[in-house]
This record gives sequence, structure tokens and C-alpha cells, in this order.
Amino acid sequence: MNHEGNNINKKNTGKGGGLFSWLETSFKLDKMFQEGVPIKYLPRILYIVLLIIFYIGNNHYAERMIREINKLRSEVEELRADYTTLKADYMYVSKQSEIAKKVKPLGLEESKIPPIKINYAKP
Repeated sequence: MNHEGNNINKKNTGKGGGLFSWLETSFKLDKMFQEGVPIKYLPRILYIVLLIIFYIGNNHYAERMIREINKLRSEVEELRADYTTLKADYMYVSKQSEIAKKVKPLGLEESKIPPIKINYAKP
């Protein structure tokens, strides 16, 4: 069991062609961080971190708004369909023949005599 652990350690310590080893050699990070983190880079790092946080927050906000807009759009379509159905039902029920059918049980019926227009002239 120890023998296998030694093999794993040997694999990880070897210089490979990985991303981090390339970054280390190209930017000479060993020399930069020998005395600790350089304070002169701290404002830039904080600025970049703030920009990244703002960018991530803005993406989350935009995705939430898109989901809400899609939900409201489907709700509007449902309400439009309901409105169209109700308007068609109202137009059908408000026809003169339908009203006559509804009031017939009450003993009311349509007048056979057309209405007469009364003209009133001021003296």
C-alpha cells in the first residue's frame, strides 16, 4: 500500500506540460512570491475580483429577468385567449334572438310594431 502511494507522489511531482507549470515558467511566479504577496498588485486584484463579482451578479440578474419575462409572456397569451373566448360568448349572448329566448319564460316578447319617433318642437 505504501508502494502505491509513492508512485502517486512521483507522478504528481514530475514536471509536466500542464497549464499551471506553463504559467509558473512563463510568468516566473517563483521569484514574484518569494517574499510574500506583493502589495502593489493588491488594488488591481481587488478591482478585477469586483468586476468578476459584478459580472456574475449581472448574469444571474439577466437570466432571472429572462425567465420572468417568459413566464409573463405565457400568462399574457393565456389571458388573451380567455379574453377572446369571453368576448365571443358575450357577443353571442347579447344577440337580440338570444335575449328574446331568455326573457320568453318571464312572459315578455318582442314587439311587432316598429318604434315611432316623436318630434318635439319648442314653442
